[in-house]
Amino acid sequence: MEIQTVKYDNKIVKYFIYATILWAVIGMLVGLIAALQLAFPEFFNDYLGFRYISFGRIRPLHTNAVIFAFVGNGIFMGVYYSLQRLLKTRMWSDKLSYLNFWAWQFIIVCAVFTLPFGISSSKEYAELEWWIDILIALTWVIFGWNMFATILIRRVKHLYVAIWFYIATFVTVAILHIFNSFELPISFLKSYSWYAGVQDALVQWWYGHNAVAFFLTTPYLGLMYYFVPKAANRPVYSYRLSIIHFWALIFMYIWAGPHHLLYTSLPDWAQSLGVVFSVMLIAPSWGGMLNGLLTLRGAWDRVRDNVMLKFMVVALTCYGMATFEGPLLSLKSVNMISHFTDWTVAHVHVGGLGWNGMMTFGLIYWLVPKMFKTPLYSTKLANRHFWIATLGIILYAVPMYIAGFVQGLNWQEFNPDGTLAYKDFLEIVIDMKPYYILRSIGGFLYISGALMLVYNVYKTVKSGSFQKDEVVEVAVERTHVSNKKEHWHRGIEGKPVRFMILSIIVVAIGGLAEIIPTIAVKSNVPTISSIKPYSPLELEGRDIYIREGCNNCHSQMIRPLRFETARYAPTAESGSYTKAGEHVYDHPHLWGSKRTGPDLAREGGLRGNLWHYKHMIDPKALSPGSIMPAYSWLRDDDLNTSLLPKKIEAMQTLGVPYPKGYAAKAQADLDKQAKTIATDIVENMPKIALNGQNKNAKINELQKKEIIALVAYLQRLGTDIKVKKPAN
Repeated sequence: MEIQTVKYDNKIVKYFIYATILWAVIGMLVGLIAALQLAFPEFFNDYLGFRYISFGRIRPLHTNAVIFAFVGNGIFMGVYYSLQRLLKTRMWSDKLSYLNFWAWQFIIVCAVFTLPFGISSSKEYAELEWWIDILIALTWVIFGWNMFATILIRRVKHLYVAIWFYIATFVTVAILHIFNSFELPISFLKSYSWYAGVQDALVQWWYGHNAVAFFLTTPYLGLMYYFVPKAANRPVYSYRLSIIHFWALIFMYIWAGPHHLLYTSLPDWAQSLGVVFSVMLIAPSWGGMLNGLLTLRGAWDRVRDNVMLKFMVVALTCYGMATFEGPLLSLKSVNMISHFTDWTVAHVHVGGLGWNGMMTFGLIYWLVPKMFKTPLYSTKLANRHFWIATLGIILYAVPMYIAGFVQGLNWQEFNPDGTLAYKDFLEIVIDMKPYYILRSIGGFLYISGALMLVYNVYKTVKSGSFQKDEVVEVAVERTHVSNKKEHWHRGIEGKPVRFMILSIIVVAIGGLAEIIPTIAVKSNVPTISSIKPYSPLELEGRDIYIREGCNNCHSQMIRPLRFETARYAPTAESGSYTKAGEHVYDHPHLWGSKRTGPDLAREGGLRGNLWHYKHMIDPKALSPGSIMPAYSWLRDDDLNTSLLPKKIEAMQTLGVPYPKGYAAKAQADLDKQAKTIATDIVENMPKIALNGQNKNAKINELQKKEIIALVAYLQRLGTDIKVKKPAN
């Protein structure tokens, strides 16, 4: 052994701590506003409502702020601290470290200044536009380059288990993000997904599920393997269990994405693979949880006295609950009830608030006193934060579980005569209000705890003394030949390049096995001859639908289940559930993952143009009790068609069969259809609604508005599938 002096970079960790705290409060506040919009729609949607904070726009802002801003900065915070100490060396490049920090904050700010303005790709957890996606990829490569270069200059031979998870996180997130972000830009602020329909849905949920797996789970498992033993002053319970946990987890997780698409028009074989691997995932997931909890065996007295360990125990418990529930929800019999309901919201937030949130809070309470060389300002306040946050999780999750059960069961209930018991979807929406109020109270408690942390950290920092370069003496291993037989896995750990390549292979197997057949084999997505491309006006309306985030509350996927076909397509011929071929021209898919409002897959032609016009402007007037926000600006704003030729050309590039040269003729067709719809609306308006205006003048004014394009899109949905008109 040789003793050497190392200067650890604490300044970069401090930066990420501050960013984590800042974005935690902002992300949770936006989430609380979104929850209050559903609980008190009359106040938040009608009285305070305006376009930039409507639910459809701020919901993706909330998810991006919490996942990539709060948790993302928390990952970097923990990795930059633990990596240097595990490898006994400073980060390879300080410049890359700070470039990583500032680039990541810039990306988050870009999200803040695009999503509320409706600049969105609509793909869940990947809503940011194409140029921001490029920035994300570059920043992630900077992080990975710096991390891997640091590994190569390490002063220890073998890589500790936490670093295995860091490596897997880097390589897998890079693959997921790049593959899911293939987009065709038509302007700086607009692009279309390269994939369409079924293919886009599979790629999106391959990404979406594994963003949870490899951004919200594997890096935090790595942090758990470092910080829990450190705080408990005990070794990890089982080295062998950590090996099984790691390799089984990264191999199985990547297959499980299709369980988000059960009973959809995704091919059955892909759905079945998703179910099988989801069920198997419980073994490695619980292996990791037990390895963390059993590390505390014999140290429970420390848990009582150490607030950081309290947060860790709840985090691991929530991780265990969420990873038991995930396989449960992947069973078709359970998914039939849970999918599209608030049960899924509860499940996600047990993981987000419990696993990621409590783990991050625990890390901050442990790191700040150490880095500022002072005791935590108030252990009592930290304990209050712990109990308030725990109560907040319970008050958030339990009402959402109940709401999900009520929704799922009521949607399926039939009367003895075979008719739906709750024929009007709105009846069930109204029943949700008490649960949404309780959910808001839980969210308020949780963010209140976070504000306690802000004050506690502020007072601790103020009383402490920060040293940006922590100087330590470390024992450096010298290469030597040992006669002692090592565990077989040591040979992999000691070769980081080999380890990374093996991780890529293990991760790639599942993704390639599911995605290539769906994209390369056309017979997996059969076409339907009656399906035609969207008209120019409908295409513009679809983009407005995406801009306003309508897919956050409405699905476009009728599953082959009797209660869905009876509710959403009772008059359709040849089977009324959604077919894969219906979406071959949808870039991106808009199947949705939540039904706060009814499904729209067969909405076209069910109601008149005037009904849709009035419903968008004042939904509560037509549907008393509705929680849908009003979209009055669609009536006031002119439709901007300056990009229409480029949109048509982009669709042609993506394989949509518009006639050659159609981009030059599209505007004329748009104007013609817009006038037809505007004329129908004005002709059916009561005279009082015209405000004394001449009908022709009203038509000329109305046909230029955005609302006409959205009405055109809604009236198109499902009409390519033959439908019997309902009897008068």
